[in-house]
Amino acid sequence: MKVTEHLSKAGGKTLFSIEILPPLKGRSMNEIYQAIDPLLEFKPSFIDVTYHREEYVYKKRPDGTHEKKSVRKRPGTVGICAAIMNKYGIDAVPHIICGGFTRDETENALIDLSFLGIDNVLVLRGDSIKGEGAFIPEPAGNAYAIDLLGQVVNMNKGHYLDDELQGVAPTGFCIGVAGYPEKHFEAPNMRSDLKYLKAKVDAGAEYIVTQMFFDNKKYFDFVATCKDMGIHVPIIPGIKVLTTKKQMTVLPSLFHIDIPDDLEDAMEHCDTNEKVKEAGIEWAIQQCRELKAAGVPCIHFYTMGNSDTCKRVASQVY
Repeated sequence: MKVTEHLSKAGGKTLFSIEILPPLKGRSMNEIYQAIDPLLEFKPSFIDVTYHREEYVYKKRPDGTHEKKSVRKRPGTVGICAAIMNKYGIDAVPHIICGGFTRDETENALIDLSFLGIDNVLVLRGDSIKGEGAFIPEPAGNAYAIDLLGQVVNMNKGHYLDDELQGVAPTGFCIGVAGYPEKHFEAPNMRSDLKYLKAKVDAGAEYIVTQMFFDNKKYFDFVATCKDMGIHVPIIPGIKVLTTKKQMTVLPSLFHIDIPDDLEDAMEHCDTNEKVKEAGIEWAIQQCRELKAAGVPCIHFYTMGNSDTCKRVASQVY
């Protein structure tokens, strides 16, 4: 079932969904199951599976020169989605990114997903390669999320890259995109960021999932501004539970988000990570209760493989 169908059939109920990371290369699929099993009691409507592009390492040769070697640390998004749907009967949402793919490779991946009965995708540009200051698309690849979105929309219309194909079957993907209540870090201002978001919705995006945030006002303001700009698709809030003091600096640096003063104060009074985790769980509980009371369509938890904290929050909200 498509994400939008889940939302429309909810009858005003706030749904529960999660996002998981593929295990590191060489690790077992059981790690995924162990992360999902404790959360089944909350009946997740869909499960997002992230995609991580290749990284590069430099290995020194005997002659003193260096060899640039491609490394994939978290492969398996397509296979994981298929396994989730087969084992649990829960809809999986693979992340599809521009970085690391040509348009031909993207088309082939989308064909595989369609054959597997996966009819949801979250379309993202993706991050730059570590060590490179700016995002560089693959030769013959999509440079921006809206380009990738257009490719999926075209396939939904039965338009493939080879326009000489005959008797092609259109795909039926429901397409989600990302939204940033605190602005994408590359956008010069919020108005510019929302202009590009609206362009993606106008081009065929059917729902939005937000970047994590810790101040609900920023989400509510974001939704209101989106509506003022003519964006009327569902906007799903993304929630992450803080569990260590280190995350107080790492998350703002990685995701370009703010930590509210009250949350920072609460964390500063914690002298152990266990107390930090308890404070983070309590903050997330209050966040989610307020969001649910406001009637958000779904709360999407960025679990990062940690089902314990997500379960403790969800048990107090659902």
